[in-house]
Amino acid sequence: MPVGGLVPRVTDDAADLVVRNAKIHTGDRGRPQAGAIAIRDGVITVVGDDNDVAGHVGPATKVVDALGRRMIPGLNDAHLHVIRGGLNYVLELRWDGVPTLRQGLAMLREQAARTPKGQWVRVVGGWSAEQFAERRLPTVAELNAAAPDTPVFVLHLYQSAVLNRAALKAAGYTKDTPDPKGGQIVRGRDGEPTGMLLAAPSALILYSTLAKAPVLDDEHRQASTRHFLRELNRFGLTSAIDAAGGFQNFPDNYSTVVELAKAGQLSLRIAYHLFPQTAGQEIDDLTRWIEMARPEDGDEWLRLNGAGENLTWAAADFENFAQPRPEHASDYEVEFEKAVRLLMENGWGFRLHATYDETIRRDLAVFEKLAVEGLFPAGNRWLFDHAETVSADSLDRIAALGGAMSVQNRLSFQGEAFVRRYGPGAAADAPPIRAMLERGLTVGAGTDATRVSTYNPWIALHWLITGRTVGDLVVRPPHNRVDRRTALSMFTEAGARLTGEENVKGVLRPGFLGDLSVLSEDYFTVPEPDIAHIESLLTVVGGRIVYAAAEYEGLDEELPPVSPAWSPVAHFGGYQATPLTGRSGARQAELLGQAVAESEQHRQWRARRGLAPETESTFFDPCFSL
Repeated sequence: MPVGGLVPRVTDDAADLVVRNAKIHTGDRGRPQAGAIAIRDGVITVVGDDNDVAGHVGPATKVVDALGRRMIPGLNDAHLHVIRGGLNYVLELRWDGVPTLRQGLAMLREQAARTPKGQWVRVVGGWSAEQFAERRLPTVAELNAAAPDTPVFVLHLYQSAVLNRAALKAAGYTKDTPDPKGGQIVRGRDGEPTGMLLAAPSALILYSTLAKAPVLDDEHRQASTRHFLRELNRFGLTSAIDAAGGFQNFPDNYSTVVELAKAGQLSLRIAYHLFPQTAGQEIDDLTRWIEMARPEDGDEWLRLNGAGENLTWAAADFENFAQPRPEHASDYEVEFEKAVRLLMENGWGFRLHATYDETIRRDLAVFEKLAVEGLFPAGNRWLFDHAETVSADSLDRIAALGGAMSVQNRLSFQGEAFVRRYGPGAAADAPPIRAMLERGLTVGAGTDATRVSTYNPWIALHWLITGRTVGDLVVRPPHNRVDRRTALSMFTEAGARLTGEENVKGVLRPGFLGDLSVLSEDYFTVPEPDIAHIESLLTVVGGRIVYAAAEYEGLDEELPPVSPAWSPVAHFGGYQATPLTGRSGARQAELLGQAVAESEQHRQWRARRGLAPETESTFFDPCFSL
């Protein structure tokens, strides 16, 4: 935007981008607030006010007026399955944010009508039955009615999936198909599959069924990933730590982001992990990868961050809170210790999926055994993910061993199921975030999207601050919530520490990477219910405008059209935004009152300058005259 008072001049240190007239929360304790920022060659050069940046405006500098909006450091999701999510994004019908099952089924019916023969309609995570007004899942009959001939697969968390008749046929499920280990194919009186699949408690039955659906070719995978990254930029995300995951093979499934990085087409910084996929082959895989690469190989756009989130399949637990906690084999520590020793001796950090304290305690016993040999703490970054039921004693042991934590808002979507199984007392400390922070642990925050939670980080921030689920159940009481600044730091500074990048990103400071977001609402003052409705209007990564909306629309980089043309994303987009809740009822009346007060202040200002009478005008209304 042309900005009066900022005159371009020829200068050797001209910025590529200047954003001014902003309310900047820098995250920098040395200078927590500012009004303008300048970025050159991807790095912040100035954080200050308009006068500070004026001398850095050259003829080619792009100057953007933030119009008094809130600016924050770019968000960093510390646990996001971004690589896997990008490969399939344009094939998925997203129910993220959809308020009613009726709307979701209408979307599904419409999408089935445009989906070509041989393709599936797939709803893969990011929603919960509790977010719907109906408070329930779709039925098999409803899916059959909406799409009698097109296969439909609807995944609900890591608990279950609903398939229509056509999807059962496409997946090859019959009366004679045996139940896989840890999963159940629900059957009717006649023994035929009904269309319901249950994780009991393993989600492998859900993974493996979804893997039967058609996939994109390499060219479409690149376009799909670029559109997914743009969707993440929409919410102010500038970095993510990819947690790998089931059916994400290295190096095949990583090639898309590698090629995009080579072409300079990533709009999100990615630090990735490697997850052994084949049970019984984990040590061989880890050994091979250690010979190929080292953590932190790469650059600020794409870098290896270590192994995980599983190291050995036998040590994995599952977060299906609708089922009892899984029981592990009594001797899983034998192979697990081999994997951990191999990584620590070779300077590899790792992350571990661990939902329950029973798993965490067994893992810690292995670490403490290796600590006697000096392998813990040894400077390698390692952490536990999730940790909903971790105990105070385990947190003390983690701190002593130099570990960290990464928490996700899985209970935004599964809080009701957790309360039903373990009670409100246990849910109050699931996970014990304040206890983690009080011990000085680094606690990064993320979403665990896309197959459980939504990728919208503001839903997670809302959960951290309010303790409420998407169904509006209060799960965590005030003693286990965090304030807005702390929650934001968990999505910025803490994520940078988990990748060893705390000296280059996470705050807005000269010399740091130019990653920032200008928000649709002021995160620090908006009513709590509306935190979940915030989006970014301008997202900048390394000085590049990667997302622009509202007044800034058209300033971001052009993407190729969504393809294939029948893609659900091409028609519906991704996250389904809903209106701010704070704009209704009492909040609306409050805002009107503020407007009246501001009107009176303006009248008094005009009166002091002789532009209006000193006293209020008396209006004549014939309706009330005698």
